[in-house]
Amino acid sequence: MEQDKRETETCCHGQVVEQMGEMMPSDECLYDVAELFKLFGDSTRMKILYALFESELCVCHMAQLLGLTQSAVSHQLRLLKAGRLVQPRREGKTVYYSLADDHVRKIIAQGMEHIME
Repeated sequence: MEQDKRETETCCHGQVVEQMGEMMPSDECLYDVAELFKLFGDSTRMKILYALFESELCVCHMAQLLGLTQSAVSHQLRLLKAGRLVQPRREGKTVYYSLADDHVRKIIAQGMEHIME
């Protein structure tokens, strides 16, 4: 504690550091954001998200499009649904998936824009 006080006193931007400390989100909030971005860290999940960026699809169409088994697609969709990145819509016996909201669409679009620069 005493060392922290000395470091703050010798820091030429102590007030800025103090203000930023007050503005920092909680550790729980930052953990949740990190977990969200982990979902984007898998190329299979990114393929699914990108496919859904273009169109609402059922599991069988995603599996065919991506060259995966329906089981593999379903597994990834469960993770994406738990992370609130995709949402299901049932039509009879078929479940169609789409991106959960415009935030997800923006994250994908900005990520693509960033790597294309």
